[in-house]
Amino acid sequence: MALRDLAARFGAGAATVDTVLEDDVARPGGPVRGRVVVTGGKVPQDVQEVVVALQARVEVESGDSEWREDVAFGSARVGAGFTTVPGERAELPFALTLPWQTPITAIGGWHLRGVAVGVATRLVIAGAVDPGDLDGLTVAPLPVQQAVVDALGSLGWRFKHADVEKGRVRGSDLPFYQELEFAPPAGVRKVNELEVTFLADAQGVDVVLEADRRGGLLTEGRDVVSRLRLSHGDTDRARVAATLDRAVHELGARRGWGW
Repeated sequence: MALRDLAARFGAGAATVDTVLEDDVARPGGPVRGRVVVTGGKVPQDVQEVVVALQARVEVESGDSEWREDVAFGSARVGAGFTTVPGERAELPFALTLPWQTPITAIGGWHLRGVAVGVATRLVIAGAVDPGDLDGLTVAPLPVQQAVVDALGSLGWRFKHADVEKGRVRGSDLPFYQELEFAPPAGVRKVNELEVTFLADAQGVDVVLEADRRGGLLTEGRDVVSRLRLSHGDTDRARVAATLDRAVHELGARRGWGW
């Protein structure tokens, strides 16, 4: 038994954990529900707590270096203070709410390369390697966010890339923010790209626009050049397109680009 106890401390024959999501597609501001299944290993083990957390893959820049790290941005304890029984299963239900500014991971059914959000589960056992589980989550856009993307497409802006960067912009609630990058229409010669950041809340969304990026939203000495406020009911593509087109042209006029 002592050898089994020692082996379990290093993960061999230890309890296992599996997270099962009711639905692996969610939207910002909406629920994520599921259950954590803990299966006892070869020996009883005392579980201090079981924690589920939302997690995002985030780009970090420092000097000339750049790397990615996983950042938790919401957690809940779903169980604590119990002993596993060899071979037996315990199911622990949970519910999390996605923050309004959770990064979007898919648009129009297409996964955004390089953007990853998931539910990470951790089983804390004293003196043992913590078994864990990670389940990917598809975060679909809110209707107003989809309307913005569709409207830009109707204006000739072509989606290029999306990323999630560590840091904050004015109005952000999380320690990171997402940028959607669009290439300009053929007639727009002096803009390399348009970057869009959504800062959503319960009433609507701020749409932050930056064009011809050279340093980024957080670079010293650069301002957020345009910011629109839309409600969750602003889903008419033609109206949203007109609003965006006017904002981008005003942005160009202030910068003296011409079109």
